[in-house]
Amino acid sequence: MCGRYTVSSPIEVIADLFEVLREEEGGVPLPEVQPRYNLAPTQDAPVVRVLEPGGGRRLELLRWGFIPTWAKEAAIGNRMINARAESVAEKPAYRWAFKKHRCLVVTDGFFEWKKVAGGKQPHLIRTKDGQPFAFAGLWSRWQPPQGEPLETFTILTTDANPVVADVHDRMPVILAPKDYGLWLDPAVQDPEKLQPLLVPAPEELLETLPVSRRVNSPANDSADCIEPLVGGGEA
Repeated sequence: MCGRYTVSSPIEVIADLFEVLREEEGGVPLPEVQPRYNLAPTQDAPVVRVLEPGGGRRLELLRWGFIPTWAKEAAIGNRMINARAESVAEKPAYRWAFKKHRCLVVTDGFFEWKKVAGGKQPHLIRTKDGQPFAFAGLWSRWQPPQGEPLETFTILTTDANPVVADVHDRMPVILAPKDYGLWLDPAVQDPEKLQPLLVPAPEELLETLPVSRRVNSPANDSADCIEPLVGGGEA
């Protein structure tokens, strides 16, 4: 699963990299986002989505933890932070979103915990070039009995590639930039066209680095959460 990740790149860099339609071009204003070094479920995070066929890419803040449209209460989202790519097209909670409400979850690294003597050692997993990338995500708009609609998302996961498998047996689906357009297009609803995208990332793309156990607490959200441990030891 994926239970923590980072979004530490400047929002302007993210907007350019993901070819977001700017406000002066008819898009929506970019959200104000502070660097996040230990982003946790139920918190707001930037995603890229397209709302109608042929529309521009929008960069907006949604809450992490998918709430299906039929949910009776928001708390269900706390348990739906990830969705298995292998079954997402058939699961009642996700199949409609898989057809029409797909998104890119913006990130520049994620954490997994490796079992070691005396506990679990957190590792930061990121691209070797340190650039932002995207998880495959689904989003939902849920209307509570009272108040404004709440928009939420989940991250799709798959089997770990050999690099990540040394730490954990699952990993988020990392989409290749060439596949962003297909994944975001709400006119594409055929699972046979989408399912081939949901595979482990190439192992040469990623590196894993042991980091401080400070990331174990979501209260810690500073740059030292992503500092590699000297010598790769435990801390």
